[in-house]
Amino acid sequence: MCGVEFTTIGRLEIQYNQPMQNQHFLSGVYAAAVTPLREDATLDISALPTLLEFLANRGCHGVLLLGTTGEGPSFAPNERIDLLRAALEVRQTIPDFRLLAGTGTPSLEETIALTRASFDLGYDGVVVLPPYYFRQVSDEGLFAWFSQVIQQAVPQGKALLGYHIPGISGVPLSINLLEHLKETFPNRFAGLKESSGDPEYARILGDHFRRDLFVLTGNDRLFSLALQAEASGCITALANIASPRLRQVWDTYQLDQDATKIQERLNAARSVMEVYTPFPPVLKAILARQYNFPNWTVRPPLLPLTPEVADKVAADIKAIL
Repeated sequence: MCGVEFTTIGRLEIQYNQPMQNQHFLSGVYAAAVTPLREDATLDISALPTLLEFLANRGCHGVLLLGTTGEGPSFAPNERIDLLRAALEVRQTIPDFRLLAGTGTPSLEETIALTRASFDLGYDGVVVLPPYYFRQVSDEGLFAWFSQVIQQAVPQGKALLGYHIPGISGVPLSINLLEHLKETFPNRFAGLKESSGDPEYARILGDHFRRDLFVLTGNDRLFSLALQAEASGCITALANIASPRLRQVWDTYQLDQDATKIQERLNAARSVMEVYTPFPPVLKAILARQYNFPNWTVRPPLLPLTPEVADKVAADIKAIL
């Protein structure tokens, strides 16, 4: 166990995992969790439950493991399964804490196997990147790919979210594709993690689907806008360190109150983070300096921050949040 500084938030007081009426059962605030790594870049499995408990106690309804912030594509399938299994320990103390797994790879068979394994372990949902090597594929090809993943690996009562992050994957998920998947698999294809950072795309999703498509925004700066456009929550990198603020936006919105001031702080913090991309080494540096987590490294091709840069970004974020 590391000497982690926890912020006390009473789970009963804030009705921790209670979705609002008429919302999807996965609605809420999620951290795109970092992946703990030792100095030699191997998985620090024993540290994961402590990280998840930290996030739960700071307002997160759940986490996404092995997404972009979690360096998912950098890990072999057996490493991913080991990490997903270790995360289950958090449910011994927080039974309703929601767990989502990033399972998308360019390989259809590997994606099916990881998705099936996640649900076999008891995960609530998966977030699936499109196959990101061939970048000019048709909607028909993507529909065929996602259809096989859903049919072969997603049980009834569970949820698959597509992962729309075209700036990284190079493969956008069109409105027509989403509509076709939702019509064909109305229950198992839940919706989308929307990480394009495009306000217009967020508005189009809301206007086109309303609440028929479950959407979690991946951009902290767009959280309030996404909620206004019928999104059901967020999965963000900044939630690793700013989940109390994100939870305030969420709770304030549920009460139909103004979250402008809180959102402005999130915007300022996001602006600082975007100076120091990519996010995984930045977040790990802040977690170590502000919350006494180990100084976790990242796996190549990512590189850790220098101590001087890490100290500066940690101080900048602390001043904002």
